[in-house]
Amino acid sequence: MTPISSIPNKKVTLQDVANKAGVSKTTASLVLRHNPRISEPTRKRVLAAVESLDYVYNQRAASLRTQRSDTIGLIVSDLSNPFYAELTTGIQKELGKNHIGLLLGITFDDMDTHQHLGTTMLERDVDGLILVPPAGVDESTIRKLANHIPVVLLTRYIPNLEIDYVGTDNELGGRRAVEHLIEKGHQRIAFIGGHEASSARRDRLRGYSSMLERHGLPVEPSLCVTSRVTREGGYTAIQSLLRLPDPPTAAFCYNDVVAFGVMLGLRAEGVEPGADFAVVGFDDVAEASLWQPSLSTVSTSPEAMGQAVADLLLRRLANPNLPIEQITFPSKLMLRNSTRG
Repeated sequence: MTPISSIPNKKVTLQDVANKAGVSKTTASLVLRHNPRISEPTRKRVLAAVESLDYVYNQRAASLRTQRSDTIGLIVSDLSNPFYAELTTGIQKELGKNHIGLLLGITFDDMDTHQHLGTTMLERDVDGLILVPPAGVDESTIRKLANHIPVVLLTRYIPNLEIDYVGTDNELGGRRAVEHLIEKGHQRIAFIGGHEASSARRDRLRGYSSMLERHGLPVEPSLCVTSRVTREGGYTAIQSLLRLPDPPTAAFCYNDVVAFGVMLGLRAEGVEPGADFAVVGFDDVAEASLWQPSLSTVSTSPEAMGQAVADLLLRRLANPNLPIEQITFPSKLMLRNSTRG
């Protein structure tokens, strides 16, 4: 038997595909670039030739011809957060419909990692970038990226920066969450989680504060605590709050992941979430309805938001002169058992 390594490796070319399908090389190329003008019978012949010849399309060579990589970059802060996983699913679905690839980077809200990933995306020649900016990033950093490729900010905005953005109505969501807790009879309501430099946290905290003030309740700094946006962050924060001389009886959490940690921390202290202490999250990730107790939360439709940001970037690539768009998804309060008491 001849060793595999000694078999001559003749590379199949696009011309070979075209010859087998009985079409021109240009037509074969248009099929592989998903051009809608090609008839269905022709498309099927070319794809059958690709399959039988085991042809691999050379995207790099195509990029040199078209000046497009057909790849979008996505930089998020933490994919272990189900919210970002659902966002990414929505982005991938929309890009997939348009035969666009996705290059993913994760910053963990670290500025150096963010800068490195931004440079990497440019070096990989992505056509555009969807970016969740790290908390505290300055506008000059984003401008440097936007000077090279179209950039759309996702979930967090940069004040005074004219750039495409897709997010949710954080302030309204905060007001609705706190109003519900006040209606349930709570007067000492904590706000837990998030980085103080995050625009999303600032807006949610503004909604929290304005609703307390509307009902004549004080905004107490001791009840507004930052934490890592993790279960561990929520767990640690609520245990500290329960040790205050006059502890809260309810919490509005920066997001669902923090809220899950808060509920775990409550149980560790013998306090039953939903019955003894009310908890509201933010995002309405799929896990929220399955948690025990099920989590009352502010819904932000992350998958739909992901599809919207991908669509916006694709429209920006097709027409760079479009006016800047700021898309804000409405927030909706989903009431479940974590606030039943």
